[in-house]
This record gives sequence, C-alpha cells and structure tokens, in this order.
Amino acid sequence: MGTALITGASSGLGLEFAWQLATAKHDVVLVARDTERLERLASQLRAAAGVHAEVLTADLSDRADLERVAQRLRSPERPVGLLVNNAGLGLHQPFVGGDLDREEKAFDVMVRAVMVLSHAAAEAMVERGRGAILNVASVAALLASGTYSAHKAWVRTFTEGLAVELRGTGVTATVLCPGFVHTEFHARAAIDSSVLPEVAWLNADDVVATALADVRRGAVISTPSLRYRLASGVARLLPRSVIRAFGSYRRSLDDPAHAHTPHAPHDGR
Repeated sequence: MGTALITGASSGLGLEFAWQLATAKHDVVLVARDTERLERLASQLRAAAGVHAEVLTADLSDRADLERVAQRLRSPERPVGLLVNNAGLGLHQPFVGGDLDREEKAFDVMVRAVMVLSHAAAEAMVERGRGAILNVASVAALLASGTYSAHKAWVRTFTEGLAVELRGTGVTATVLCPGFVHTEFHARAAIDSSVLPEVAWLNADDVVATALADVRRGAVISTPSLRYRLASGVARLLPRSVIRAFGSYRRSLDDPAHAHTPHAPHDGR
C-alpha cells in the first residue's frame, strides 16, 4: 500500500496517524526526537499490523537532522508516497519578554521544516507522478493568538499554494485544520485544558480518520467536525478587529496577569 513518513510520530496526532496508516497496511517511517518511544512504537506496529516500520530519530529544529529526513524523502528506496508534516510544539509564553531561542525553535519545527520536507517530497513525488502531502495546521490559523497562529496561518496558505502548483501532476497537498484535540500536547505544554467545555474537544482517532479520507479524495482543506467547519466559516467572515478582540479576551481568561498563551484551538500534537 506504499510508505508514509510521519513527523512527530511518537505522540498525539502523529501516533494516531502511525496506527491508522499501519492498520491500513502502509509501511511507515517514524520521525521524532525520542528514539526509545519510536522503537517501541515500531515494534508494536510490526507485531500488530505486519508492516515495515522504520525509525528515523531527528530534531527538526536542527538543520542537519532535518536534512537527513529530507534525504529519506528523496530516496528511491522504499519511496515515500505520503508525507505527514505533523511535528509541533506549544510555547506557553509571551512573545514580548519571552525566550527568543524557543520562538526560533518553534518556527523551525512548524514552518521551516514543513517547507523543507514538502519541497523534498513534492519533487520526488512529481517525478514518480503520484503521492500526497498532508500538513497539519489548525483553526488557530484564522485567529490572532500569538506566534502559534502565525505559524499555522503560514502552513495553511503555503499548502493551498502548493496544491495549486501540483494540480495535474498526480500529487496532492492537503492542510489539516482541527480544533482542540484530546492528546498529551496540552499537558506537555503546561496548558490548562480544564477551562474548555467538553464540546470543544475532538478525539484524535476521528481527526486522523477525517484527514486521511480527505487526502484520499484530494481535498485541499480538511477541517474535522461540523462545529469547527462552522467556526472556521464564521472566523473568515468576521472583521479582523473582532478576531483581535477575541484574542485579547482569550488572553485575559488564560491569565489575569496577562501571561499570554499562544494556543488557540490547534492540532493537539
């Protein structure tokens, strides 16, 4: 059934992508920083699904590591037919007064790595005349919630432009724009998820199933659940002044002392 490369595969949506793709009999290349977790996952996938599971340990904020992943995408051996750019991180800090090194790392992982890996994958896939790229963004791309929104807005626009360029090549590009998802992302980013009602949350298995179905049908934008499709539609229609006011309101709820948390609804990785 082909090979899929998944970044951020050791947890969250990446982990769910790995399981659903392996269950559908796709071989997988698992990319993340934690070798132990990746090796354990690879063993489980081999045993449960009978697929080839390759471990590629890499920190995507490190340019040498990123290039190794790009080279894997270019390789004609076990060619990658689906790239899932899923890796991400939550900063939970203000931009003004925040740690610039952390901001640069987040940018490298969620913007630069998406660009570099999409470039490597698209060139190899176009040459073969088939393939798909799935980039994980967020409904936060439509909001004004710190640098996280800026990163995800870039991913969304970049993927739409890539989809236009790839038209007629046999290769597709899809951007996944979920809302809040039940994963360990929030706990690892020290984000308090208890302030949100249960109706705001999505399950990772549903999000991934929707995304993969949209990739199969060649959709450019994948927004899981009717409620987030409606919310996205409203966000696109509202004046940006209202969006900014909502961002300020969210900030005051997160921390009355204005410790900004740049994490409007997102992919939950």
